[in-house]
Amino acid sequence: MNREQLDARRLLCPMPVIKAQNRIASMQPGDELDVICTDPGALNDIPAWARINGHEVVESHQHDDEIRITVRVGA
Repeated sequence: MNREQLDARRLLCPMPVIKAQNRIASMQPGDELDVICTDPGALNDIPAWARINGHEVVESHQHDDEIRITVRVGA
C-alpha cells in the first residue's frame, strides 16, 4: 500500500475533487490519498465522488479551517 498527500488548500469547488480524481487515476487499488483542503464543500463533494467511483473514504475530519479526507483507492 502506498500513501500520498494532496495539498488542495485555497482551492474552491470543484478543484479539490478534480485534483483528487487526477491523482487517484495514477494510483493502485488499496493505495490511500490524504487530501488537505480548506473548501468546506469538499466534506460532501469528495465522499460523494469517491462513492460514485468505487473508492472508500477512510477518514475525514476538520480542524479549524483545514479539512483532511483520506480516500482508499478502489479496484
